[in-house]
Amino acid sequence: MACEVSWFSALCDDDYEFLGAPEAALKSSFEHCRNIVLTAEKGGFDNVLLPSGYALGIDSTAFAAAMAPLTSTIRMLLAVRVGEAWPPQLARQLATLDRMMHGRLTVNIISSEMPGENMGSAPRYHRTVELMMILKTLLNGEPLDHDGEFWKLKLDPPRITTVSGKCPPLYFGGLSPDARDAAAKAADVYLMWPDTMPAVREIVADMTKRAAGYGRTLKFGYRCHVIVRETEAEAREYASRLLSKLDPETGDAIRAKSLDSQSVGVQRQAQLREAAGDEGFVEDNLWTGIGRARSGCGAAIVGTPDQVLAKLRAYQAEGIEAFILSGYPHAAECDLFARHVLPKLEHGALVA
Repeated sequence: MACEVSWFSALCDDDYEFLGAPEAALKSSFEHCRNIVLTAEKGGFDNVLLPSGYALGIDSTAFAAAMAPLTSTIRMLLAVRVGEAWPPQLARQLATLDRMMHGRLTVNIISSEMPGENMGSAPRYHRTVELMMILKTLLNGEPLDHDGEFWKLKLDPPRITTVSGKCPPLYFGGLSPDARDAAAKAADVYLMWPDTMPAVREIVADMTKRAAGYGRTLKFGYRCHVIVRETEAEAREYASRLLSKLDPETGDAIRAKSLDSQSVGVQRQAQLREAAGDEGFVEDNLWTGIGRARSGCGAAIVGTPDQVLAKLRAYQAEGIEAFILSGYPHAAECDLFARHVLPKLEHGALVA
């Protein structure tokens, strides 16, 4: 079973040797994040997520533009926040970036509130669906006649579109009913954070049914951390080491800084931590300790290369076709995964 395997470049000040203990050399900078992307490309990854943290790190769009001429094979999954840019302007930026990358752009739509906003879940996701529909129309090179709740736009077809002439695949995640409905209506790849295998199965089934209700199909992606070592004991020891300098107050403060710290998805990650055993494992090889020091994706696949590979293949059997992985420090864990697991996976760019 072929899948897309992506890595993560820590644009949001999320790189550590010890979680919760920042080091100057690992803080987000163009040079540091560039090196992570180049390590992932050299290792053979298909794509790399360029995350967006409104008050953290460096800008994802500017970074993508700078990386376009420095890379040749790896795709870039650019995270964009709904509300940051006027939709026609965003479409123009995306088309330009795709041209600079010779067709290697993919897009991660983020629906969280902007700073200072106080928008309910339903209208916020309605706005997100509007944006995705506008982007698809303009990036498909079509005229736009949009009379929505948030934008009213009538535009001729853009002169510049993507290399393919089509909108890049739109990746989107969210666990609430409103988020699920938005994904079913307009996304191409539905992303989920770590969860138990029965929960993954339920989400895939639910989202497949929701999308079918709109006459659509979805592909499924899974965002998770990894810790790969020669033996399981070494992998678990490294997991413990990551938390060895973290105090609870620091972890609470890190999670609280995120704009989506109260979302349904983040709450689910907290539930997993609470359900885990004393060592933080909620099921075989799925360790929730990472979530003690970050919001969002809060668990890691921990084990030997064969154990990590088996876990990924189990997710594939449930319908997952794309993985977005990361580990600490990001460049070092990227190299380990590339050498010990990636060659055993049949993988390539995801066509949505």
